[in-house]
Amino acid sequence: MARYLDVHPANPQPRAIAQAAQLIRDGGLVVVPTDCCFSLTCSLGNADGLDRIRRIRRLDAKHHFTLLCADFAQLGQFVHIDNSVFRLLKANTPGKYTFILPATSEVPRRMLQPKKRTVGVRIPDHRVVTALLSELGEPLMSSTLLLPDEADPPTQGWEIAELLAHEVDAVVDSGDGGVEPTTVVDLSSGIPEIARLGAGDPTPFEA
Repeated sequence: MARYLDVHPANPQPRAIAQAAQLIRDGGLVVVPTDCCFSLTCSLGNADGLDRIRRIRRLDAKHHFTLLCADFAQLGQFVHIDNSVFRLLKANTPGKYTFILPATSEVPRRMLQPKKRTVGVRIPDHRVVTALLSELGEPLMSSTLLLPDEADPPTQGWEIAELLAHEVDAVVDSGDGGVEPTTVVDLSSGIPEIARLGAGDPTPFEA
């Protein structure tokens, strides 16, 4: 059965955050809240965790996984950023965006989009997941918790804990989650392209 961790949205309890972090370090698959939707997450090197996410969401090899990063400095370790892209990212993080960029060698190959060698990165604006990233000291591999054949992601932590009781190791709940995922901006060519319109305002990336 999945563990259920009820965490205060504004002042996350250190003990609960430490418990979630340890589960992730031990190879667990943990559902966490973000500033958009709940996400399925695991540690950076967790190949089994990535396979479990693929099974739960029925994802193919072309799917872009996302690295949840604590801050801009951490993000910069995992993707290549030129000067023009640097300015765009700096001005729009943290926030409700996922950016597709060429990956560095720090990113596990299994996470990469096979042909383009790109990966999604984002810096969420949410105290609970920020506290978890700080405790871990490294990014989380993640994918929005959108279940097959469902139009919208689930928004209640208790509901997720019931739905995925035998599929995940823990659910971190801090209140209602959103139903609109991030806006995805493909910056891999250096020219912004809106790959998915979501919660983030696309205006800064339009010509």
